Amino acid sequence: MSQVIGLFPTPVMRVERLLSSDLIASFTDQIKAAQTTANWKSERLSHTPILTPHAKAMFLEVGKLADPKLAEFGELLFGERLRWSIKEIWVNLLEPGGRQAVHTHANSFISGVLYLTRSHPSANIVFHKSLGGTDFIFSNHNKNARIGPFNGGKWAMPEITAGDLVLFPSYLLHEVPANQGEQRISIAFNAIPERLENFGYTIRFA
Repeated sequence: MSQVIGLFPTPVMRVERLLSSDLIASFTDQIKAAQTTANWKSERLSHTPILTPHAKAMFLEVGKLADPKLAEFGELLFGERLRWSIKEIWVNLLEPGGRQAVHTHANSFISGVLYLTRSHPSANIVFHKSLGGTDFIFSNHNKNARIGPFNGGKWAMPEITAGDLVLFPSYLLHEVPANQGEQRISIAFNAIPERLENFGYTIRFA
């Protein structure tokens, strides 16, 4: 008898329709009047300034809704129900043809994307396996190879709709391919726990 064990899996959480239709409409109206800056790699992608949640009532509301899910997801990462808080938050406006290059988020543990519009399948967030170090890497990607969770190099969210929240570890490489649909609006944020403790040594984050 053979048994295959998925060792050290990486969690990604999708919370369906965290936002109500009324909140989506309210947030979208506020964002339309916001000042944005073009992304340095794609002019069809723009961002609002990075702020603390206390800067806008809209962001405070996002924090209240996201907090229980952050605690739930954080328990998967660290094995303990901790108090989490959003440290920075901003809005992304992805126009047709726009894309976001592969990147990670520094100085945080959980990153999240809250969607105010449906995402066209072409522009669903894509997660990548680590690119590795300086050693040679061999792969077997060809027409005869069946790509699965143990040999694949990337994975795309299969479906994202308005109101959905996606949470993932901040170290996880991710990108957004070229958007072949309509404008996509999302709110992104990074979160940290109140503290981490290991063998009596405590690190606190503020």
